[in-house]
Amino acid sequence: MTHMDEFFDDEDALPPSRNATSLARRITGITVLLAVVALAWGTWSFVSGIGGGGSAESEFAGEGFGEVQVVVARGDTLTAIGQTLSEAGVVSSVKAFVDAAQANESAASIGPGTYTLRQQMSGDSAVALMLDPISRADSRLVLPEGLRLTQTIQAAAQASGLPLAEFEQVLENPGVLPLPSWAEQRPEGFMFPATYDLVGDETAEQILSILVARFDQSAASLELVDRAEEIGRSPYEVLIVASLVQAEVLPEDMRKAASVIYNRLDDGMPLQFDSTVAYALDIVELQLTAEQLETDSPYNTYQVEGLPPTPINSPGEAAIEAALDPAPAKWLYFVTVNPDTKETKFARDYDRFLKLKDELRDWLAENG
Repeated sequence: MTHMDEFFDDEDALPPSRNATSLARRITGITVLLAVVALAWGTWSFVSGIGGGGSAESEFAGEGFGEVQVVVARGDTLTAIGQTLSEAGVVSSVKAFVDAAQANESAASIGPGTYTLRQQMSGDSAVALMLDPISRADSRLVLPEGLRLTQTIQAAAQASGLPLAEFEQVLENPGVLPLPSWAEQRPEGFMFPATYDLVGDETAEQILSILVARFDQSAASLELVDRAEEIGRSPYEVLIVASLVQAEVLPEDMRKAASVIYNRLDDGMPLQFDSTVAYALDIVELQLTAEQLETDSPYNTYQVEGLPPTPINSPGEAAIEAALDPAPAKWLYFVTVNPDTKETKFARDYDRFLKLKDELRDWLAENG
């Protein structure tokens, strides 16, 4: 046997070390510990990125520069909004925005819409700008009380940037809208007057559905269906009456005007409202000529007894409330004696009514 053979002879091999298993365990333990540390670091980094961790020195300061548009979706939380702003470079972190918003009570009014902001803004500056109507003027739909359906969709088209034809197409098939069953797919009167913040990605159908849903909310709050039944009217009749008082008088006179309408209906008298004829003619003037008052239309309440076939506008809550709770009086007439201020006077008898007409005639002569 050579010396080399002796060297490799198994019988002469060194015995295994008593510390081999311990060493392996130490190596394994260190490996696991490093993995845990790495995982913890990764998790902290992720969370701090989402939550906006970091030193105060890393936060943006001031009102920023440039211009950037961000979209706040309907239902977004402050954290979700902060994430959107952070990703767009508006604020340095989610935390910067959330902290500023939580410190500002008005921030609760930040709603959905497309906002024009700036890059690298402090959280306080971003919140302040989002609360300024100028930052989202193009995505806000403002509908005052008394707009007709044609006027409503014109305003909606302008605010949304969608073609008017798309809104007209929806109205050709009003069954797609969440109208109450008693509307019988007649959309006039159900586009509730209010201020709406649009996200910017809505369709014409979605926008009109939002307006109808807002009507449903108001109708439920006013208990429209139940209270209409209590006064012996259908909810649709009440809505028509509300649209008439909305068109004819100021809020302080609405309950009185509603009383006149119901009293004339009960006595079988024609309503004789210029506003309904103006609706038929698609004009806004309420001082009509004798020729215009001869218009052949179911909306001509000089010629046709009873209520017009539909509302003539979208009334607000005050008008609907007045139609549900008319003044307890026997008035049969009212005249707006000053068209500029809409000062209106009421009468129980025809002679008093004629005197009020003379008062209006004198005003017109002086202010021609």
